Amino acid sequence: MTPLINFRIIESESTFLDPRKGFSPATIRFQVRYDPLTGRTCHFSHFGAIRSQKLDLSRYHHADVKGFCPFCPEKREKATPRFSPDVVPEGRLARGEALLVPNLFPYDIHSGVAIMTDDHVVPLSGFTGDRLRDAISLGIDFLRNIADLDPSLPYHLMTWNYMPPSGGGLVHPHQQYFATAFPGNQFMDELAASKRFSHEHNQNYWHSLVNLEAEKGERYICQKGRGHWLAPFTSLGLLGEIMCVFPGVFSIRDLTDADMDDLVYGLLRVFRFYEESGIFSFNASLSLGPAGQDHFCSFFRIVPRTFLNMRDFAPDLNFFQAVLSEPVCVVLPEDLCRDIKPYFNNQ
Repeated sequence: MTPLINFRIIESESTFLDPRKGFSPATIRFQVRYDPLTGRTCHFSHFGAIRSQKLDLSRYHHADVKGFCPFCPEKREKATPRFSPDVVPEGRLARGEALLVPNLFPYDIHSGVAIMTDDHVVPLSGFTGDRLRDAISLGIDFLRNIADLDPSLPYHLMTWNYMPPSGGGLVHPHQQYFATAFPGNQFMDELAASKRFSHEHNQNYWHSLVNLEAEKGERYICQKGRGHWLAPFTSLGLLGEIMCVFPGVFSIRDLTDADMDDLVYGLLRVFRFYEESGIFSFNASLSLGPAGQDHFCSFFRIVPRTFLNMRDFAPDLNFFQAVLSEPVCVVLPEDLCRDIKPYFNNQ
């Protein structure tokens, strides 16, 4: 039986006279892969040539570097806004160290920021299960409340920029939670493709994906609760991507406390792998679809970010991503899966 999901790879090579080898011929291989859901392409090249650059986190404690931080505990009361009473009667929401406040620069009508920790600088090893769980559950509770308050905003997102290479404006750990009718082109492409797959094959793409990946084993990391962790066939990140798919979760209403616990479980292991791999920054998101549908499942994705060098602070995004909307990755997902899987197996 022909699989409904097609993992298509175009392999090619480039030959040139290499000055590093006395101008003798050298042949370099690369790949173009097609996303099995959307059909969009991704280049895999530069294998082994780009590595994450170490960040000196201690410098962010220095007053001249730190500057003014509204998220530090002594500044929060006066420097962070409050929600209007019709949205959050208390003005702000708190749980453990986490504090959820409105975004001064909102992405949509209801846009919150979860300040995750009291500490201004938190290395990956500093994100405990309690810190992650408190921030994520606080943000999800906020989104559930907004779903009741304004059903005209059907899509719900958690996004996270960690450390400067990710584009984060503040080092102090924080996440964005917002409801929107405009969740971004990637989200909408995946939503439309999921619906199309369901209509054409009478199957849920995400269920089919995790079953096929688990069967093949090349990119499948593990299952924890309802979450399936894998290294996707194509990657949105230069240094690879890790995804957790929740096949039983279609909207914000379906996400349970147990699901959030399982997400935290995986995050702790991803962070340990990142630290031991020399990764110091990332972008992450949790995407939740509209209520009343059963073709678009919730998923979490995380991609490392880095400067290409610490002399020029050259970013890891170039013309491919910026003007061609083409992801480039220097790590094959099969290799990434092999490297990270022991961190999940060691419970």
